[in-house]
Amino acid sequence: MKLRLFSAFMLAAAMLTAVAQNNIAEEVAWVIGDEPIFKSDIEEQYQQALYERVAIDGNPYCIIPEQMAVDKLFLDQARIDTVEVQSSTISAEVESRINFFIANLGSKEKVEEYFRMPLPRLREKLNEVYTDQYSIQQVQSNLTKNVKATPADVRKYYNEIPKDSLPYIPMQVEAQIITINPVIPQQEIDEVKARLRDYANQVTSGEREFSTLAILYSQDQATAVYGGETGFQSRSVLLPEYANAAFNLNDTKRVSNIVETDDGFHIIQLIERRGDRVNTRHILLRPKVSDKDLTEALTRLDSVRSEILNGKKEFEEMALFISQDKDSRNNNGNMLNEKNHSSRFEMADLPAEVGKKISMMQPGDISEPFVMINPKTRREQVAIVKLVKRIDGHKADLAEDFMTIKDMCEASTKEKILRDWVIQKQKSVYVYIEEGWRNCEFKYDWLKQDSKKSK
Repeated sequence: MKLRLFSAFMLAAAMLTAVAQNNIAEEVAWVIGDEPIFKSDIEEQYQQALYERVAIDGNPYCIIPEQMAVDKLFLDQARIDTVEVQSSTISAEVESRINFFIANLGSKEKVEEYFRMPLPRLREKLNEVYTDQYSIQQVQSNLTKNVKATPADVRKYYNEIPKDSLPYIPMQVEAQIITINPVIPQQEIDEVKARLRDYANQVTSGEREFSTLAILYSQDQATAVYGGETGFQSRSVLLPEYANAAFNLNDTKRVSNIVETDDGFHIIQLIERRGDRVNTRHILLRPKVSDKDLTEALTRLDSVRSEILNGKKEFEEMALFISQDKDSRNNNGNMLNEKNHSSRFEMADLPAEVGKKISMMQPGDISEPFVMINPKTRREQVAIVKLVKRIDGHKADLAEDFMTIKDMCEASTKEKILRDWVIQKQKSVYVYIEEGWRNCEFKYDWLKQDSKKSK
């Protein structure tokens, strides 16, 4: 019952299929309420799944229209509940996709040629897709928002679930880390700033578009493909220095002064501001660290490691006083996994360089200093890690994996709520399935509803 999210290319394939079928007479396969599901809609979704290589467990001409029918039930409820989807959120999503297409295809004209439609029509279609997605998501969220499993609920769920249904938990580790950011020469910083000032002058003079420069030169890979566009963001989401500069911009034709954040150095252009949210473009450059400065940082951490191994200092103490990793410094150096909000990591969730070191260590070992890329800032830094604990792969156990089982319990409860809701919703909505689309083993009893409503 999860909301189907369209990737950019997946959506492109689906839209092209729809365009190619524009000249074919539409054939109705299902009707839900007053909403038809056309054969071309089903074919579009099937082609989309093939393009994305999504496995469909069963007959696609049964599974796909049923999922589309379920989505229409949620959309009907969204209309009844007058669910509001923030237009700024949808607009940001649409513009990000448009910029993505332009960046990959080369120009607006090539995008129109590729999709065989003008940009306004493409925006309209994308807007419909994302509005539906967010509406469905909001209805589902409202239905399940109060689900919160207590320890008693988790124990009951664990005791009732067939033990062969418990997931296998891959090997996990707990680790501590100390990091140092090498000193960056002032000359390198000056060169980065000079490049950014040159980009700003090119934009201000009208020589080049900000978005073009962002695509070509910005080192923020997540936004560069969209012409540097961040989408609408609130102040709390943005880095403080970036937010201060962005919210002080008033002229969409001007470029900010150079802004320094933990990520590097930016220039920013305002696209639009709506209340407490702002949409900007930016170009990010990160100064390079010299080999000399990396070597000095490695030498310093090697001395720290020696003091810890010799018993002169504790790892936790050194993490507090010298580590520059903000997330772990005040937590005794313990690394925190944002994916599951715990101190446990599967090996694949660790930064690559950390995982490589830990794979060769035993609990209690402290690595030699090594160079790694900070996963947030994408800057080089030097680190040492201590393997605190290794939990071998095993079937989920209540004592060892309480949070995992709690998540399973809550997910099961939510799924049941949504399933029961669909069953009840079917009773109040007209359902008709055309001959040729009925010979299926559906998840829900649509044929009973179809027969009842057809009398």
